[in-house]
Amino acid sequence: MLLVAFLLVTSLLGPALSLSIVSDSSHSLLANQTFHPGSELHKLKSVRGYLRKINKPAVKTIQSPDGDVIDCVLSHLQPAFDHPQLKGQKPLDPPERPKGHDTADTVAESLQLWTESGESCPEGTVPIRRTTEEDILRASSVGRFGRKPTRHVRRDSTGSGHEHAVLFVNGDQYYGAKASINVWAPRVTDQYEFSLSQIWVISGSFGNDLNTIEAGWQVSPELYGDNNPRFFTYWTTDAYQTTGCYNLLCSGFIQTNNKVAIGAAISPRSSFNGRQFDIGVMVWKDPKHGHWWLEFGSGLLVGYWPAFIFSHLRNHASMIQFGGEIVNSRSSGFHTSTQMGSGQFAEEGFGKASYFRNLQVVDWDNNLLPLTNLHLLADHPSCYDIKQVWNNAWGTHFFYGGPGKNVRCP
Repeated sequence: MLLVAFLLVTSLLGPALSLSIVSDSSHSLLANQTFHPGSELHKLKSVRGYLRKINKPAVKTIQSPDGDVIDCVLSHLQPAFDHPQLKGQKPLDPPERPKGHDTADTVAESLQLWTESGESCPEGTVPIRRTTEEDILRASSVGRFGRKPTRHVRRDSTGSGHEHAVLFVNGDQYYGAKASINVWAPRVTDQYEFSLSQIWVISGSFGNDLNTIEAGWQVSPELYGDNNPRFFTYWTTDAYQTTGCYNLLCSGFIQTNNKVAIGAAISPRSSFNGRQFDIGVMVWKDPKHGHWWLEFGSGLLVGYWPAFIFSHLRNHASMIQFGGEIVNSRSSGFHTSTQMGSGQFAEEGFGKASYFRNLQVVDWDNNLLPLTNLHLLADHPSCYDIKQVWNNAWGTHFFYGGPGKNVRCP
């Protein structure tokens, strides 16, 4: 639901105001601002200030078929290095991967839409999805842009509008997690809802000191302006209140890869009773430096979260979650029809229901291990459910998801 900038800004400022918009390569500029109300002027200045801060100078620009603009930014100029503790630094060298890690276990690796033209970012740069004025104006405020609503982790889901179907392990010390995640394009029926499938690496209490690292795919019309599934990351150190953000929309995650654009659309996607595609995702703590690294696909190191940005996760995780989450924005009346996964219930199985496969965790000695003492939870199983399976090829895996509103979920 990406609206034309003129319509967005006109609705924001009211019908009595006349303005003209001149587009350049980075953002829209507003002219004839004499009659803007003070509060709207302030908001627009905040929007443009944020864009100047987050959109770094590009040495090359690539146009994606879905309308995204991918900027190839010099690695040391990416948003992470705006952080006072990172200024003047450069990305670290790759760490030691966990023992038992096999990069050849992916049946079909999903790619990203922006690479289909054959264009790529040069060595020494990182591809960053350009943020637009329209992106920010869709958010509830400039300050909340790029952030998840609070109270969305499983234990706090009751009454928050966030619904989950997840498999989790807890009660031990974890140093990472790995899975292959089936990719679909679920229907999201409201601009302020989303549907995602991800790995959560969690530490701290479920109060204000909650630390999480999250990675997977999501459909979020509010954040991206469309219904494409996109590779994404998230982190927080205070339960989504003031710290952390999606992707590279604040100082935090340091990208080291010039082939993956976080926040860009994934292609191809799975189809009902057709070909199935999944993405490999692994997050683990580097034993040498203590940073949390991210791998995407078959062995592509994307980058890392520096240990110092966390409190509890400086040490280890105490819970790992795998699964799906949606936002149900309907405060009363009918349940949302936003789909989770493929939109099919778990019992439909392969080719119809969405899956996670080859689930593993990383232990204190950097070993990848199968899950033990695992738990399943579906907040509203008549709307979205989950079913665990095991076999030799896929190890611990599960099917999950659902259509939302249906005869059993009114």
